[in-house]
Amino acid sequence: MSALAVAVLLCLVSAVCYAGAAIAQERVAATSPGGGYAPLRRPGWWGAVALTCLGAGLHVVALAYGPLSLVQPLGALTIVFALPMAALCARRPVGAAGRRGALLATVGLAGLLSLTGTPHGDTLARAERPLLAAVALAAVALAALAARQLRHPGARGVLLAAAAGGAFGMASVFTKAVAEDWTRRGADIPALLPGLGAIAALALAGMLLSQSSYRGAGLAAPLATVTVVNPVVAAAIGVAELGEVFRYGATGALLAAVAGAVAAAGVVTLTVQDAKRPADALPLPHARQPDRDLVPAAARRAGDPGHAP
Repeated sequence: MSALAVAVLLCLVSAVCYAGAAIAQERVAATSPGGGYAPLRRPGWWGAVALTCLGAGLHVVALAYGPLSLVQPLGALTIVFALPMAALCARRPVGAAGRRGALLATVGLAGLLSLTGTPHGDTLARAERPLLAAVALAAVALAALAARQLRHPGARGVLLAAAAGGAFGMASVFTKAVAEDWTRRGADIPALLPGLGAIAALALAGMLLSQSSYRGAGLAAPLATVTVVNPVVAAAIGVAELGEVFRYGATGALLAAVAGAVAAAGVVTLTVQDAKRPADALPLPHARQPDRDLVPAAARRAGDPGHAP
C-alpha cells in the first residue's frame, strides 16, 4: 500500500472519530443546565475527549504519510459522517438535502485527492515558527474575545468555530513540521519541544473553542465552519511555505479550486439543512420524550449567553 493510500485510510477513520466526538459534544452542551464547567461532570464529555484524542492521533500519523493540502481537506468527511451518525444515534433524519450535501462534499474531496501532487518534503523554517505560533494564538484569542460580545447564539457559535478551525489548522501545520523534523532530519527531543508546545496550545484552544461553539448553535453550523476553516488555513500554509503543489500545473490548481468549491457547497448544503430543522425535532437523550413545547425552552436555556462557557 502506498504512503498516499495509508494517509487516506487514516483520514477516513480519523473523520469517523471526530464526527462521533462532535455529536457527543453537542448533546452534552445542549443538556447541561449548569455553568461553564458543567460538561466536565458528564461522562459523555470525557468520551468525546477520548474520541477526539484518537482522531487526533490518527490525523498525526496521516500527516506523516501525506501532504497537508490533502490530509486537511479530507477532514471535511467529518461532517459527511456526522449527519448519518446523528441520524442513527439521535434519530435525526438526513433528508434529500443532506444526501445532496454529502454527495457534493464527497465528489469535491475525491477531485482534490485525484489532483494532489507528490509533496516535496519541505518544512517550516525554524526561525519562522515562533512568530507564526504567536500570530496564530493571538488571532484565535481575538476571535474568541469578539465572539463573547455577540449575543446571538448562532453568530457566536460560528465565530468560535472559525477560531477553533484556525487553531486546529495551525496545529496541523506544526504537527507536520515536527513530524518532518523527527522522521527525516533526526532532531532530538529538546529540539522538538517548542513545536510540541505550540501544537499543545493550539490543539487545546481548538478543542475548548469547538466545545463552546456548540452551545445554542446546533451541530452542523459550527462543525461546518471548523471543517471549512481548518483545511483552508493548513492548505494555504502548505502551498505557500511547504512547496506542496497540485498536478498539471496551473490547470490542476484551477481544477483543485473548483473541487474545493464543490466540497464547500456540500458543507453549506448540510449546514442549511440543519438550520431548517425545527428545535422540537431534536430528541433529548431520555427514555421518555418531554412535551413538545418544553424542548424549545430547553434549547433556549442552552443558548442563553449567561450559561455560555
